[in-house]
Amino acid sequence: MLPFGQTTSRSRAAIAALLFGFTLSAGAASAATCRDPAGFDKWLGDIRREAIARGISARAVDAGLEGVTFDQAVMRKDRGQGAFRVPFEQFVKSRVTAGRVAKAGSQLRQRAALFKSIEQRFGVPGEVIAAIWAMETDFGAVMGHMPVVRSVATLAYDCRRTERFTGELFAALHVLARGDLSAAEMKGAWAGEIGQTQFMISNYDKFGVDFDGDGRADLIRSVPDVLASTANYLKGHGWQRGAGWNPGEPNFAVIKEWNKSDNYARAIALFASKLAD
Repeated sequence: MLPFGQTTSRSRAAIAALLFGFTLSAGAASAATCRDPAGFDKWLGDIRREAIARGISARAVDAGLEGVTFDQAVMRKDRGQGAFRVPFEQFVKSRVTAGRVAKAGSQLRQRAALFKSIEQRFGVPGEVIAAIWAMETDFGAVMGHMPVVRSVATLAYDCRRTERFTGELFAALHVLARGDLSAAEMKGAWAGEIGQTQFMISNYDKFGVDFDGDGRADLIRSVPDVLASTANYLKGHGWQRGAGWNPGEPNFAVIKEWNKSDNYARAIALFASKLAD
């Protein structure tokens, strides 16, 4: 999610660029006029050629881009974000609730073996993963239903953050080519966040883990894949096994890599601490 207009680390352009060099150079795709929706189809054709030139299969590219249109609803949501701050006590009140903490505790008990195996492999305690899972989507209950390719293509076409979301678009096509999801399955929040812990698609591509052994990383339906991938993300951003996660402790900085909002990171840390008590 992108709470209060904050940009999460899952949507950072650097990750997308490092994955496949997805930042377009002075080629046709980047040179297209991007603010006039009338030019979207031509731009999308340039994207198709660029994607294939970068080694993504034509079949996956065509499947991903078929029927994709410029989405004015995404633009309205993007322009309507409110970059405001509230006191932590107000922010956390509706997020770290007794009911949600109790449900997270139940998940930890019911899936104890899974959380233990994930911690053994990645070094991230189950309490932290469960806190993120709870806060992002209420354990998969609220994941969004907007087509991810359409959303990231719209944001890439817009001039404001072209490079960042062009990287997300190529990453989405790569996930399709890899077979983790079909185009129809690839749905999420308005800015392209997807799955039960709301990965940006570039991070899905980079950190997605097939933990249930079915041959694909499914962050929408497979709880083992979701939780292991979340731990893999944190490990990839420097999580220190056995170290603390509260403000002032080593792993708090890693939680802030999950979400740059200080309120959000503090809320995750508090949630996890309540579970650990």
